[in-house]
Amino acid sequence: MITGLPYRPCPLILAAPSGTGKTTIAHALVERFARFVFSVSATTRPPRGDEVDGVDYDFMSREAFEALIRGDELVEWAEVHGNLYGTPRRNLAAAAARGEHVVLDIDVQGARQLRERAPEAVLIFILPPSADALWGRLTARGTEDLAEVQRRLRAAHTELEEAQHFDYIVVNDDLDRAISRIRAIVEAESHRPSRALDLDGEVDRLRTQIDRVVDRMGA
Repeated sequence: MITGLPYRPCPLILAAPSGTGKTTIAHALVERFARFVFSVSATTRPPRGDEVDGVDYDFMSREAFEALIRGDELVEWAEVHGNLYGTPRRNLAAAAARGEHVVLDIDVQGARQLRERAPEAVLIFILPPSADALWGRLTARGTEDLAEVQRRLRAAHTELEEAQHFDYIVVNDDLDRAISRIRAIVEAESHRPSRALDLDGEVDRLRTQIDRVVDRMGA
């Protein structure tokens, strides 16, 4: 009896304007659900607050980052707010080998590159519920001055144009609700025929069983 088909996990791409909460959502998915693993991005920006190297980001010099680019070791990379961010190619390969959904917390430029280089990925754009909410989240962090907050808001104005190119849109009006919506998207994606590991084999087995049942009926 079939209770479920084994499937290929999908890279899960979360992108959003800064301050929308995508990093919090990404870590919550990993902490709350099995088979999710966080992709630690490489970056040239300095750590904020209590961020830990190798856990929140792989913090490195611009020279070290550019060496990864030259070696084709990044599946995507972009310069955002004067700093370089990228996803090591090994992150996707390691997660696929373990049968895990790798969660990527990246910007819209990186998501565009992933669309081309990893077509099996599921792209989700996270929206803030309002401009006031976005402002409040950016200023509540206390890690940027007013000029930086204004720059991030202007960037958000442009980045929002990319939302239409994603597979799904989730509004982060409530953290638990947003996480549940994304978990439901991944569950639905796992049932696509293209992700089943042996759909043809299972269909053939069922057809053979049906033939046997029909033969018994005619006996």
